[in-house]
Amino acid sequence: MSNEASARTGRLILVPAAITLVVTLLRLVGELQGWSPRLFSREPGGGLALVGISWLVLVFGAWFGWKLAASGERPASAWRALGLTVLALALMPASGFVAGKLGISEVSVTTLVIYAVVSIVGLLLALWAWPALGRTLLVYALAARIPVVLVMLVAILGNWGTHYDVPPTAGFPAMAPLSKWLLIGVLPQMTIWLWFTVVIGGLFGIAAAALTRRRAVA
Repeated sequence: MSNEASARTGRLILVPAAITLVVTLLRLVGELQGWSPRLFSREPGGGLALVGISWLVLVFGAWFGWKLAASGERPASAWRALGLTVLALALMPASGFVAGKLGISEVSVTTLVIYAVVSIVGLLLALWAWPALGRTLLVYALAARIPVVLVMLVAILGNWGTHYDVPPTAGFPAMAPLSKWLLIGVLPQMTIWLWFTVVIGGLFGIAAAALTRRRAVA
């Protein structure tokens, strides 16, 4: 990526990244203060709480796609971009299905590692689908998830009982705080959640770009 492209990407993600950081901190405060579980769930994985940064991927993915398409940075082929992104999405449930057929426990460390590896493959596919959007979403994903990794470290060391420091399932093996952080914090945040952001954001970005083309034709 050229310096000009890097600067353009930085400007595009600046406000979304700032909003995402505010939501992360608000979520942490809400959990520590025991606010509404529907908004600030402490369940493993976040419990689909309404206050969370995962939902922002849909909005900002569409926004990035819209802005890139409006500036002329469309994918070479919308159908190719869509097909590769859908394939990147399908890899994850497919790997879970195969792991289940092989008798690998859904709550095991092995399964988590498998998902992490597959997510990297899916991430590369999504980057290939529409490089401009993929790079933008990847930079945004890093800006969103690195603060979460740091929050998780402090939460695990302090044993705060938030969704940032509880293991993903009750059957997850006990381990030292640093090992726990590396396994349930760094590994998924830097692989699975990057995949989620780039792939899901990519789908919404492609849809938004299609709308800009339709409006232009109309």
